[in-house]
Amino acid sequence: MTDRHRSHDLHRSMDAFRRRHPDKLSLDRVVPVGTPSAWFLGPKGENEAVLRQMIEHAISSHLEARRAYAPDDPRMAPDAVFARDNDARRNAIGLLHARLDEVLAHLRGSIPLSSYRNQSHMYWDTTLPAVIGHFVGLLYNQNNVAAEASPVTTLLEMSVCDDLCRMLGFRNPEEESDLPRPWGHITCDGSVANAESIWAARNLKYLPVTLADAVRHNDRLKAARGVTLRTLDGRRRRLLDLRTWDLLNLPVDEAIGLSERIAATGGIPSDTIAAAMEGRTVADMGMMDFARRFLPDTPAPVILAPATAHYSWPKGASLVGLGRTSVLPVRVDLDGRMDTADLRRHLDRCLAEKRPVLEVVAVLGTTEESAVDPLSEIADIRDEYREMGLEFTLHADGAWGGYFAAMLRPSALEREIEARGLRGTDEEARLLSRYLGVQEAHEGSEARPDLDDVFFAHDAGMGPGMMLGDYVTRQYEAFPRCDTITVDPHKAGFVPYAAGALVYRNGAMREVVTFTAPVVFHGGTVPTVGVYGIEGSKPGAAAAAVYLSHAVIPADQAGYGRLLAKCMFNSKRFFCALMAAFGPEDAVTLTPFQRLPAERDGGTAAEIEEQRQLIARQIAPVADDALVEKLLHDGELMTLFRRLGSDQTICAYTLNFRTGDGLNRDLELMNELNETLFKRLSVQEFGGDKVPSAPLFVTASSFEPGTYGQDFVDDFATRCGAAPVPGLPVQFLVSTQQNPFMTSTQKGDRTPELADTLKRTALQVAGDLRRRHGLPEPA
Repeated sequence: MTDRHRSHDLHRSMDAFRRRHPDKLSLDRVVPVGTPSAWFLGPKGENEAVLRQMIEHAISSHLEARRAYAPDDPRMAPDAVFARDNDARRNAIGLLHARLDEVLAHLRGSIPLSSYRNQSHMYWDTTLPAVIGHFVGLLYNQNNVAAEASPVTTLLEMSVCDDLCRMLGFRNPEEESDLPRPWGHITCDGSVANAESIWAARNLKYLPVTLADAVRHNDRLKAARGVTLRTLDGRRRRLLDLRTWDLLNLPVDEAIGLSERIAATGGIPSDTIAAAMEGRTVADMGMMDFARRFLPDTPAPVILAPATAHYSWPKGASLVGLGRTSVLPVRVDLDGRMDTADLRRHLDRCLAEKRPVLEVVAVLGTTEESAVDPLSEIADIRDEYREMGLEFTLHADGAWGGYFAAMLRPSALEREIEARGLRGTDEEARLLSRYLGVQEAHEGSEARPDLDDVFFAHDAGMGPGMMLGDYVTRQYEAFPRCDTITVDPHKAGFVPYAAGALVYRNGAMREVVTFTAPVVFHGGTVPTVGVYGIEGSKPGAAAAAVYLSHAVIPADQAGYGRLLAKCMFNSKRFFCALMAAFGPEDAVTLTPFQRLPAERDGGTAAEIEEQRQLIARQIAPVADDALVEKLLHDGELMTLFRRLGSDQTICAYTLNFRTGDGLNRDLELMNELNETLFKRLSVQEFGGDKVPSAPLFVTASSFEPGTYGQDFVDDFATRCGAAPVPGLPVQFLVSTQQNPFMTSTQKGDRTPELADTLKRTALQVAGDLRRRHGLPEPA
């Protein structure tokens, strides 16, 4: 790598700016957040005037900046070139208009993301500030690969990634503290962020082996041969006294700080250490040659991830030379959460085989089931195995679920109210009304105007929001115990593609995935982001989009927390609507992957059906306001409602059908029903300039025995009424509730309509299937 990426005058200037003006770009300040209805363009362009005004303002500001630089410079070409009667110019502009119209016509065939009928993937409308930030960023076209190519958008990226660190529970220590400083950066997506976490975990795992060998054999490092470090058992030992297994299992922060400790202990310049390591790291040599030279008797390393993990995990392992089979799937329970007993079995086997474990992955929000792994328990298990001499990095894949952490972070306004002693005063109510636009507390309840233990307060014209469940909350509170976390602003952050992010608990860990010198790991903040990670050129527009969205919609309970709380409430309402629309004796039946509480608790078939009917009668048909009052005054109903549906906002379900002989038992026919239904409720062919006509959009997947385990698949097939077939998957449909306005539209709650649309389409598909296979019609 050339020296042009080293710190220079611009970096020092940027760093000085951040230190002198910590509040200039800060996203940790009190802002008049306002109402969420102003944050989106809307399915019918409700905020069209706002978008037009802001885009025009952005263009004007950008043009002023162009003209302000070297104002006496000549125009691009002589005036005659821009004359209206210039045929060549007129033809060029005419062609641009024509081709634009062509693209616009084709784009009309895109899935209507902003509609409440879009219940498919993890996307809905994008926030206005994100769209505007992305647009203005495109005009400036900055490249965040290097600060000199993007001095402003680099600072925006650094600021918003500090905010992501805060949202996820990583707090920056005081400037003079020796505690690790968190750090994050924008990536193109979660897949690349996950791959970077593997890359970093691999490089860090083998770094002590390289350093110990260099210190032992390179006389330029002989002054450090007495260097000591703290091992997993808490003892301080000499580096050169450690066995290979000990070197492969140093505490994460000891491994990160080892180069710095060698430099400090031996008084050795960082360049000397870098030269001694040249060509001897796993990043330089590759896994095969590195293992052959340094670890001939050590088995290949593994990564442990739940069976529900995203496909990017085996892809990332393959990319960094580990091979996809190095990712060992850990079984999941019937709720789609990691089975920690199986995790222990894997770890025990690795201990017995002296096999290095690079990383254990917990998913906080699986992409198909919206399941949250037991991160808190997994972190406890890591502590246990540390005592047995096994170390690994802990990664939380929050690509989908990471932003839900905002629901647990008190707003800057709340913190100020607390600090000023305004709790319970008229001034508190005035501030909440002014800054958040919330309504008064529910009469007769103990809810505060801003937030209570269960509900986020109503906004004008919007439905309520619901807090995370107790189990899920415990897992999010364990985020700070992770070493790395993936979070995607372009998912639950409502930001345009492409914007993922990776956050490090100890920001110095990023140094193992940069090809720049120096190798000395330090906790300070270098004002650049592009030299770290996998990507080269990085769009400054993505950073501008995420930054402006966070600047308007804080990553706390007043902003993103409020949006996602409403999505949580709406998802539970959608689940209830499904329970009301589909009965067990209907011509088509629906089995949710997320079991009813009575089923989870081991209830009888009669008890499960009684609970379904209670949901259908007492929850599904009740309007939002009346339902909130009902829940606040009925503790048992509240407990039931909070336990319904998924851990977040995705409902997975499978439909079956009846014939004249009763409920279908043929698994292949049940799969055919769901596959055909998916095709009816998705875009299956290119329609030119035609707006899609499907009445509802869902997506689909399958529970594969090879991934989830035969017992898991058999259990779900049985719940659906089909006879399990060894090796045969179960198809299911997926609906994502990422629209915070779904139950508070101009015509009220739309979840019953969505459930009825699904049932109506399913009845048609089931009828076609029976006729196609010559099956008798149900009575």
